[in-house]
Amino acid sequence: MVSLSLVIPAYNEGKRLPDTLRSVAAFVPSGRFGPVEVIVIDDGSTDDTTACAEDLLDILELAGARARVLRNSRNRGKGYSVRLGMREAGNDWILLTDADLATPLAEAERLQQAAEEGGHQIAIGSRGLDRSLIRVRQPMYRELAGRLFNLNMRAVMGLDYADTQCGFKLFSREAARKIAARQRVERFGFDAEQLYLAGKLGLSVVEVPVRWNDMPGSSVGLLDGLRAFLDLWAVKLYDLTGRYR
Repeated sequence: MVSLSLVIPAYNEGKRLPDTLRSVAAFVPSGRFGPVEVIVIDDGSTDDTTACAEDLLDILELAGARARVLRNSRNRGKGYSVRLGMREAGNDWILLTDADLATPLAEAERLQQAAEEGGHQIAIGSRGLDRSLIRVRQPMYRELAGRLFNLNMRAVMGLDYADTQCGFKLFSREAARKIAARQRVERFGFDAEQLYLAGKLGLSVVEVPVRWNDMPGSSVGLLDGLRAFLDLWAVKLYDLTGRYR
């Protein structure tokens, strides 16, 4: 049975983390995976995110997980936090999941099976392959923005994925280390960058439809969304100037 590291980036998630980490604690002894490690990265929050996470460490450890909280000295961005978590994680497979658990943790088994059965190093959760699995939809303007981003991603990067921005992705430890060593984007364009790097490195990726629910209280604003579009061009520039070597 393979081991799993959960990497959970969090920014001002003090209200949401207690329920999230209790759900993680319930998932740990479910038998879907062997040893489980939980890493919460507080991205320089201005609320009590770190304290809330640390209060739940005992519950996670009683459930059988190794758990710790890392804190950035200031807000660096989700991409930066994810890269840190991927470098720190030590188990066979590394699962990136958002603090709101918009995709239920049980879907991790679906990703892992798809990866192992197809000999893939990376499995990404997708809202775009089967939209009937979306129980609670985003506001229309967010859906339209997401589709526009996907069109731009295909045009700029040449990637053929229905959804790069779902925050539920599984990496083999080797793939995670290779990508984290090269990743440059620190904000919300990092998802597409990771998959672009996977292609450059010859890593095999499978896109898997997953259940998903829109959760209120997103910290992603309009400016963040605009930066993500610019990040697509930044990735191409980094590639052309040799920064991914």
